[in-house]
Amino acid sequence: WTGKTFTLIDTGGFVPGSEDVFEAAIRSQASIAMEEASQILFMVDVTTGITDLDEAVARMLRRSDKEVIVVVNKVDNHDRLLEANVFYKFGFKENFFVSSISGSGTGELMDAIVAGIKDSEEAEEAGIPKFAIIGQPNVGKSSLVNALIGEERNIVTDIAGTTRDAIHTHYKMFQKEFLLIDTAGVRKKSKVHENIEFYSVIRAIKAIDDADVCLLMIDATTGIEVQDLNLLKLVERRKKGLVILVNKWDLMEKETHTARDYEQQLKERIAPFTDVPVIFISALEKKRIYKALETALDVYKNRQRKIPTSKLNDILLKAIERHHPPAFRGKMIKIKYATQLPTHTPTFAFFCNHPKEIKEPYKNYLENQIREHFDFAGVPVSIVFRKK
Repeated sequence: WTGKTFTLIDTGGFVPGSEDVFEAAIRSQASIAMEEASQILFMVDVTTGITDLDEAVARMLRRSDKEVIVVVNKVDNHDRLLEANVFYKFGFKENFFVSSISGSGTGELMDAIVAGIKDSEEAEEAGIPKFAIIGQPNVGKSSLVNALIGEERNIVTDIAGTTRDAIHTHYKMFQKEFLLIDTAGVRKKSKVHENIEFYSVIRAIKAIDDADVCLLMIDATTGIEVQDLNLLKLVERRKKGLVILVNKWDLMEKETHTARDYEQQLKERIAPFTDVPVIFISALEKKRIYKALETALDVYKNRQRKIPTSKLNDILLKAIERHHPPAFRGKMIKIKYATQLPTHTPTFAFFCNHPKEIKEPYKNYLENQIREHFDFAGVPVSIVFRKK
């Protein structure tokens, strides 16, 4: 919104003090979300007025040192606009009257949210690659961080991250320099025991947003799980670079082709984004951990790669000639030329006569051609079609 990016975490309906098991879990998650957030949107319903539950939540929020914005929903006519004023009683500085269904009032609310977002203080870190180590609890993230920086404290400087939770560590060693964003300290807070998954996901989202390349650690003994695939999809959606680290490889029974077969099975699970480097490591025994960093630096370079338009068209127009896009309702689709757009992540625009009629399979074909001829390993590639 207005050039600023932020992550919105939607919690379940919050019922303070309830004995219900499900509501207790929601309450615990909401508490974690509030603790992690920069701002809190306290949402209330104009049709019910101020309820006892609203009062209880407001009391709790007053004890917080976070900025609280009261959002009064369902304000969609003049009478309700007058009724909404009752919520000023809570005493919070900002109140916004909105209607979620029609969207009225949401623009002003978004303006207030971005006004509260402080500009990043990371100017000094500009131009240095940022790597985030993400993965499920107990997968070995802490061990990897300790293996990389634990014994070399004298060449490491801790930088207070803009977010409180992820530690940004400036790494400068063996002619390599980057920032390591560590989300390993997930279990430090006592109240998180039951909600460790939820808490680690919030932290992972923040780390992914901060990073250029994400090192997704999975446990070799359990293989890739649903939660890992969810993290992978987050990385892909946010167009970040990706390297998969299979940790605890030292615990696996190995034969000649174990790694090759394991990688093949892994890539079947993560399809269609299979052009991802997979490194087998042991954080505990420090095996191949520097190979993991070198690969992450390669992916960082791939993410910044720019292909000259002439070179792109030489290769892609031949590929299009070999395999034309399917006709739509008898209309021939003609792609005239392609170019890489000046975006942060690799995005390619194809100019053609009927851009809306090109379907997903052909888009995948073009992406495969780009990946085959240019090195974009570990990097999500975007393709758009524009009217010529």
